[in-house]
Amino acid sequence: MERNMIGILMLDTTFPRPKGDIGNPETFSFPVIYKVVKEATASRVMNKTGDDALIDPFVKAAKELESDGAKAITTSCGFLAIFQKEIQKELTVPFFSSSLLQIPFANLVTGGTVGVITAVRSSLTNQHLKGVDAHHSPVVIEGMDDMPAFTSAIVEQTKNLHKIAVTKEMTQVTLRLLQNHPEVKAIVLECTNMPPYLNAMQTVTELPIFDPNTLMAYMFNAIN
Repeated sequence: MERNMIGILMLDTTFPRPKGDIGNPETFSFPVIYKVVKEATASRVMNKTGDDALIDPFVKAAKELESDGAKAITTSCGFLAIFQKEIQKELTVPFFSSSLLQIPFANLVTGGTVGVITAVRSSLTNQHLKGVDAHHSPVVIEGMDDMPAFTSAIVEQTKNLHKIAVTKEMTQVTLRLLQNHPEVKAIVLECTNMPPYLNAMQTVTELPIFDPNTLMAYMFNAIN
């Protein structure tokens, strides 16, 4: 029996996608299909106030994925949480914009504060949390803003991806989150480019870590 596919709306980026990244089909044990939204640069999508002009291009691309057979659709950037409701209402299949959708679940199952690690702390606002109804959950946020290897390769796209350096930075930020906020009971990774470094993060914490791929697996099982 053929399995239903998940469609992935990709930002218009140039950096490599190691296994674990949502942009690498080898990440998944199930079928996915991709469509790049040409207007969606990282700088526009990570705008802290949200760029409303992006809604229509994302809706158009999502409808094309629907026509191609996608039975659920997601995106390659957690900042699109801010447009979760606006995009979903235009589609006929489930749309899950962001890993941040897992915040209320993580809070409920652990009974504690959720620590979010994001690509750009300075751009992640309460409006993004409101977009996925996560604004009522206890949340603390740490970002990669001061981490040069991650920022230059993934956010600014000015340097080549140095996987060893980014692995070290992801571990540093995880430790900083836990040291600054000992009340944290679970971690949610906002960024779809962070899961390749999950194993390193798990060496410094035994807390559950929810990432874009846990949400992908959950949704795939729901539609199959």
